[in-house]
Amino acid sequence: MKHGANIYKYAKKLGCHSGEIIDFSSNINLYRPEISLKITPSLLATYPDSNYTELKRIIASNYGLKKSQIALFNGATSAIFELFRMLKQKNVFLYAPLYGEYEKAAFQTKKNIYKINRISEIEEEVEEKSIVVFVNPATPEGTHYNLEKLFSYWVEQKCTIILDESFIEFEALASLKEKIKEYKKLYIIQSFSKFYASAGIRVGAIFSQKQNIAKLQTPLWNISALDELFLKQRLSDEAFKEETKKLHLKQKKELFTILENSQIFEEVVKSGANFILAYTPKGKELFKYLLEQKILIRLCGSFDYLDNNWIRFGVKATKEHQKLQEALESFYEKISLS
Repeated sequence: MKHGANIYKYAKKLGCHSGEIIDFSSNINLYRPEISLKITPSLLATYPDSNYTELKRIIASNYGLKKSQIALFNGATSAIFELFRMLKQKNVFLYAPLYGEYEKAAFQTKKNIYKINRISEIEEEVEEKSIVVFVNPATPEGTHYNLEKLFSYWVEQKCTIILDESFIEFEALASLKEKIKEYKKLYIIQSFSKFYASAGIRVGAIFSQKQNIAKLQTPLWNISALDELFLKQRLSDEAFKEETKKLHLKQKKELFTILENSQIFEEVVKSGANFILAYTPKGKELFKYLLEQKILIRLCGSFDYLDNNWIRFGVKATKEHQKLQEALESFYEKISLS
């Protein structure tokens, strides 16, 4: 499984509707309150502001930026590919494991790809004037790193720095966005899908200095009027943000306890994001068994330095957690008797 949320493929395999599957492979915010969007014929028939001035103003206010430091894209993945197209440096150092689209983007733009195992060799040297990519909190395990020392090293090496902070808001963790004004070769990738529970609204961003943003190429009317309308409302909803953080911490603790107490996992990794990584020597068996129960989990063999005995679980609501707990207990009984 190269990406989570492929419920349509597995629903077809099981002969059921996708809505019948509990998707623990997906890491989208579990809090999804009702929304009220005024969608009028005029909205649909009129071109949006191609500069997205009001949306950028709201994003800038949320993240402590200027409008000129924001480039919007049809999702964070599109932002990643455009950024790699624009950057001319040939050597890329990926702190892995990480989101697989970074390697794809580097490969597509014919970069020389080098990988650093951030789990065991994070202090490995990088070449001067290279591109470095770091996801923080990291995927697939959710570790949040204090990057001050590493950031200083990258600056000394005159590197172009790409930081992905798409999961940082769930626990209000330390960000390096304030470094944008200090270092001209810093780019921060921001997905709005995760925290704002809007994977169906395809909006991602690059934050950087004004002159860097000006070099990026985006199609005219890069995001739709509906994308813009939703995101402006969600970004302005302070109650949504507070409820998300409160609910996330409660539900993450609940999921962690279920996994720890299951007797199936030899290790459950503490996380600063809305997903948890766990290790069992029976990963493939567990995947197959849970899928038969219409529960989809994320095998992590596609991540560097991991195999399919490492499994990621997205944080869900108590009802879904209870069904997972029952299935894990049933699986444990099955393997104990075999």
